[in-house]
Amino acid sequence: MLAIDALRGFDMFWIIGGEGLVFALRAAFPGKLTTLLATQMEHVAWEGLRFYDLIFPLFVFIVGVALVFSLGRILESHGRAAAFKRVLVRSLVLYILGVAYYGGLAKTVGDIRLLGVLQRIALCYLFAGLLFLLLRREKWTRTALALGIALAVLLVAYWALMTFVRVPVWGAGDYAEGHNLANYLDSRYLPLFKWDGDHDPEGLLSTLPAIGTCLLGVLTGLLLRSQDMAAQRKVLWLAGAGLVSLALGYLWGLQFPVIKKIWTSSYVLAAGGWSALLLALFYQVIEIWHWRGWAMPFVWIGANAIMLYLLFSIVDFSDLARRFLGGPVSLLFGRYADLLVAAGVVALVLLLAGFLYRRRVFIRI
Repeated sequence: MLAIDALRGFDMFWIIGGEGLVFALRAAFPGKLTTLLATQMEHVAWEGLRFYDLIFPLFVFIVGVALVFSLGRILESHGRAAAFKRVLVRSLVLYILGVAYYGGLAKTVGDIRLLGVLQRIALCYLFAGLLFLLLRREKWTRTALALGIALAVLLVAYWALMTFVRVPVWGAGDYAEGHNLANYLDSRYLPLFKWDGDHDPEGLLSTLPAIGTCLLGVLTGLLLRSQDMAAQRKVLWLAGAGLVSLALGYLWGLQFPVIKKIWTSSYVLAAGGWSALLLALFYQVIEIWHWRGWAMPFVWIGANAIMLYLLFSIVDFSDLARRFLGGPVSLLFGRYADLLVAAGVVALVLLLAGFLYRRRVFIRI
């Protein structure tokens, strides 16, 4: 489904060039609008939700959506055992790539980050995939009901643990950084390197609600893959579910704040609501109205999303862009030189992604 690849590419675009382009725009054209846009490209310090706080959960959500299609095909063509093998092998490869991405053994054992972005994706895919295979029923509505119950249990259980379990010194129900149960468990039981000192934003306990984000994607995938509902009705259901999820998330956030770094249950619902609305928009425009030309650059990125993400951490695209656009070229553009280089980075990424797509080179895990 082209809309899924396009949304995945749209999501990844901001990490591999779009973010820098927005910051360069603010520097070149200072003003309220560019400042607002640049602010949305930064994470909130702790509580709240900006656009950049949506990037990671949107990707996990899309993993869940795509999971339904990929495992569904494997179940139909190769059977249940092959589907289980696919889930286990892919999760293991993603996890190992995640450890390598953060340095692996490049320095010392103490510098290994056991839980990071790719590791979280691996764990979310593993448990959401296993739940999908174990709870799958002949009718997709029954599968959705079973997975919906699993999702509710995860979110409520996480809320109960974070709210009622006492943390030494700080007590129960304190969600501030360093005071909450998730951070405390990381400081006590998560070994080796942690991103935020003695705790990690992709830590132990917060993996539970992150699996819930992936399950929201699985529920969406079940809806989109269903054969007994018209395409336009699917969009309406998806948009309606997104609005309900948003409302529930922000309402729950009045008691259990929307916090990305500990992936609160309210954050799962709020981010899931925005993700569903974005997918409804992409599905409407691309799959129903068939307006596809504008989305192809995002499709190119989405078709090799993980590979481009890894490559962007290895290759300095900014340095490459400056080789072509720096020196005397940048002097001609004065204060717009950084904007030119940022646009060059985006151009290089799109040239590479487009080349791979046209050659049908898809490096999947």
